[in-house]
Amino acid sequence: MFKRTVYWGLVAGLWAFIGFVGVMGYYAAHLPPPSEWEVPKRPPNVKIVSQSGQLVANRGDTGGEAVRLEQLPAYLPQAVIAIEDRRFRSHFGIDPIGLVRAVVVNLVEGRLVQGGSTLTQQLAKNLFLEPDRTISRKMQEVVMALWLEQNFSKDQILEMYLNRVYLGAGAYGVDAAARRYFDKPARYVTLKEAATLAGLLKAPSRYAPTNSPDLAEDRARTVILAMKDAGVISDRDAKDAIAASATVVAKSVGASNNYVADWVMEELPSFIGQIDKDVIVDTTIDMDMQRAAEETLKRKLAEQGDKLGVSQGAVVTLDRNGAVKALVGGRDYSKSQFNRAVNAHRQPGSAFKPFVYLAALERGLTPETIRVDEPVTIGNWSPKNYSRKHYGAVTLTQALSYSLNTVAAKLAHEVGPKRVVETARRLGISSPLQANPAIALGTSEVTPIEIAAAYVPLSNGGYGVVPHVIRQIRTVDGKVLYARNGSGPGRVVNPLIVGRMNRMMAETLQTGTGKKASLDGRPAGGKTGTSQDFRDGWFIGYTNQLTTAVWLGNDDNSPTRRATGGSLPAEIWKETMLAEHRNVPVAALPGVLEEPVRVAEPGNGGPVPPGSIGAEPGQIVRPEPGRGPLNLIKRIFGG
Repeated sequence: MFKRTVYWGLVAGLWAFIGFVGVMGYYAAHLPPPSEWEVPKRPPNVKIVSQSGQLVANRGDTGGEAVRLEQLPAYLPQAVIAIEDRRFRSHFGIDPIGLVRAVVVNLVEGRLVQGGSTLTQQLAKNLFLEPDRTISRKMQEVVMALWLEQNFSKDQILEMYLNRVYLGAGAYGVDAAARRYFDKPARYVTLKEAATLAGLLKAPSRYAPTNSPDLAEDRARTVILAMKDAGVISDRDAKDAIAASATVVAKSVGASNNYVADWVMEELPSFIGQIDKDVIVDTTIDMDMQRAAEETLKRKLAEQGDKLGVSQGAVVTLDRNGAVKALVGGRDYSKSQFNRAVNAHRQPGSAFKPFVYLAALERGLTPETIRVDEPVTIGNWSPKNYSRKHYGAVTLTQALSYSLNTVAAKLAHEVGPKRVVETARRLGISSPLQANPAIALGTSEVTPIEIAAAYVPLSNGGYGVVPHVIRQIRTVDGKVLYARNGSGPGRVVNPLIVGRMNRMMAETLQTGTGKKASLDGRPAGGKTGTSQDFRDGWFIGYTNQLTTAVWLGNDDNSPTRRATGGSLPAEIWKETMLAEHRNVPVAALPGVLEEPVRVAEPGNGGPVPPGSIGAEPGQIVRPEPGRGPLNLIKRIFGG
């Protein structure tokens, strides 16, 4: 009887095997020939880092880097094997024991409770097949799994799986998941964190520690106990891991560094063409400055935005060479991905006036040149001052400091709108500019980053810059694909003129419309800007080291509640610059060898004589001590 049972059992098993082979052959026949099968390349990742190597963001379909198996702590792949496929190292792509167990459990429960797929099958599904839950797709998955086992080693299969499996929150692969949940590369995760990641495989959304910390904790405990039962960790290791905490980092998807990452991705193809491998992009971003600019903009808008009718803003900071150190393209990236710092074209208002005054100085005028502030009509255009007052004879320094529209309009008419446009172009404005009388008041639209770059020559002594964020692009193995070189267009402003402009621009922060932006003893120059109907508020200014532009307004171009450039934009600029200049030595502005002389507020007195900066209008003053060739001789020889 026993012999007959064994005999018929073997016969049944043989026929079952023949049937299995036949079924596999049938479904294999509906697949492309094996000669055409190829493991698709993993989507490339772009790792974007700051100037000091801090991660700015990962971009790509995976959200993380490809990692080699030997780069990971041993307990991370062990955790995945222990909870997902205990016999991974011994089966041939299909686990008959696990499959029978799953069938029995599901029959007992009366519903689908346990799956019988191996890691190889899961990889085959992820690589080649659609996620349909059909018998046909399941059979094709088995065929593909057998092919993978025949053509790749167990380590290769495991490595492909760990780099491609979905682990929730948009993260594909263990490295992306480790960065998303724990803000660290996968190679540095702890045993508890590794167990948490492995636990996500059952249901990424359900067990994500950012969504359900208690469920994630219970699931990690289950994984740790499975590792202990599998003999890959000791009892002591299991107890320590269960007692340990996995600190989850709730990284905000609204963080402003995403604006930087998006801009980098826009620029990348122009440097290296199509991206077909993982690359690392070294940027010029200073993460401390980035955080300072973001925090200040968000806080100030939360405090005063509603009162002033301002819903959006942008901040961009450049160094003396045009390198972007901080770039905040909006109030909250999660709510709006539009990068206002780079792409928003808005009227700069009076923030454009420095180009008018620069053109005038280059035509032979000086900061002490007198012009009369009075009603003026140029063609059909009659510009008015913001205060609706007129101050009579004023110096150009006074006129710029108090942003007198009539004087700016006169100067633009005097030198010619075309020359003003040429001057702005030379310094870096690339947006279309209308060469008409109203150019003096900033009616042509510009972007925050380009006008910030056009102010930089005043900060660095007269040299034009090209705003840039990418320093170098390299592969993960160190091959340099691109490295920035070159210094920009060279000198664009005479150093003597730079010094005169800086003395004038510094006055705006001391006695003019930009008083709220004064940096408490640190030399700086800048200009406020308010466009028509208070639609845009600007403050753009600089020190010897950094130039920052702040824009506030509304995306629909609706008017604010009289938000001027000298109010909230100036406050944001000041706080941002003070934070960015921590531990930065104080330095004079180029061409300014001593503290600028304070200029009195324009009044209705008589004319101010040339050379009388600091005088009340109408007051006759003697030349300042220490100035002029005779005084220089006196200082050298005495008397």
